[in-house]
Amino acid sequence: MSFVVKMNGSQNNDIHGNFISGNGVHHVSVRTHVNVDPAKLKSLRQRWSVKPSEMSKKTLNPIRAIVDGMKLTPNPEKPMIALSIGDPTVFGNLPTDDTVLQAMKEAIDSHKYNGYAPSVGYQKSREVVADFYSCPEAPLDGKDVILTSGCSQAIELAISVLCNPGDNILVPRPGFSLYKTLAVSMGIQVKHYNLLPEKSWEIDLQHLESLIDDKTACLIVNNPSNPCGSVFSREHLHKILSVASRNCIPILADEIYGDMVFPGCDFQPLAPLSSDVPILSCGGLAKRWLVPGWRMGWILIHDRNDIFGTAIREGLVKLSQRILGPCTVVQGALESILNDTPPEFYQGTISFLKSNSEICYSELSTVPGLNPVMPSGAMYIMVGIEMEHFPDFQNDVEFTERLVTEQSVFCLPATAFEYPNFFRIVVTVPEEMMIEACIRIREFCARHYRPRSQDSHELDQ
Repeated sequence: MSFVVKMNGSQNNDIHGNFISGNGVHHVSVRTHVNVDPAKLKSLRQRWSVKPSEMSKKTLNPIRAIVDGMKLTPNPEKPMIALSIGDPTVFGNLPTDDTVLQAMKEAIDSHKYNGYAPSVGYQKSREVVADFYSCPEAPLDGKDVILTSGCSQAIELAISVLCNPGDNILVPRPGFSLYKTLAVSMGIQVKHYNLLPEKSWEIDLQHLESLIDDKTACLIVNNPSNPCGSVFSREHLHKILSVASRNCIPILADEIYGDMVFPGCDFQPLAPLSSDVPILSCGGLAKRWLVPGWRMGWILIHDRNDIFGTAIREGLVKLSQRILGPCTVVQGALESILNDTPPEFYQGTISFLKSNSEICYSELSTVPGLNPVMPSGAMYIMVGIEMEHFPDFQNDVEFTERLVTEQSVFCLPATAFEYPNFFRIVVTVPEEMMIEACIRIREFCARHYRPRSQDSHELDQ
């Protein structure tokens, strides 16, 4: 095979380092051992074959898979009440504070935040987050913060930096479905540890520890919990840390609902309790400040005893460079958002969520066949279904599907959280809608409830 290389200029090097004067043409012979049939090559090129990647084929959102498969046809005589969406802004009754909006307006008007920021966020913005969450037991500075595009990206980066294909992670059941979606797409096995509804959704620690093996790369702890609304006690968190410490497992702490706890209950971040377990704590603006669409999250790196070292930090920086970080305007507003939002705003949100949770729990706890578990925080309440009393339905998916058809109330079946025979209610809806939804759920259950034969016999005695 021969190529012609045209050389311009007064003095050029050939491929052997010899000089050629002036403009010239140099013939280069290149030996090749590849014999390609031109006709075959042409036919291959004319045949399209564009296939989705293995990663895309392994990516599945369980909630979408279940909901998209449901036959959701509301009763046309009743307006729809959706208790399924974990977005506090949907009904317009929970706006963010004016201070938060003003901070964004000032950031825009400053014209300082229109360009690219470092992939891990502006240094000043990272320092603001560090100062907000730092405490003597778990000090932070700017280098310990990675700003992300929402808490979801924080979780993705944390899993990505800690795990390789073939590793496994421990996630709660019931639990937020995104953990599984991300892990499986990366070739990481998911092992579910049980939460105990009879103990206000505490972790079954014995079951948790039984799942650990030499391929376990990470333990995910979600507190306060989605979908349970539970808040772990300090004592229980110490026990979780003991399991991680004994087995040398780092923790991904999903604390996006941190401080969204009801009066009489305290939220305890995990990191200040740890003496030796390294923790990546994930959070963001979405829930506490009621702006999920602004996509501002963060990872707080709590590196006990320098176990993460520079390698994990450098890994997070490299992974963050796949996209150029979160919205710069929100970064510019962070200092005012975190430091100037009045306490009354947080208290008002929490008071509303607690009131709605109490209404829902009070109403549904007296419905035969239902067993709600009173939450202590976040935005959700889980309701157990005694399926043996509802023979018209095979499972929670059919139960919630028919609830839409007959009563136009949509609750998310907990099969979406790997926990069948429960459903999740979002308590951010206006109070009158919550009351109406509970009335309709009661009517629905009264229509379909069937006492077991032994129950009927006991009633006759």
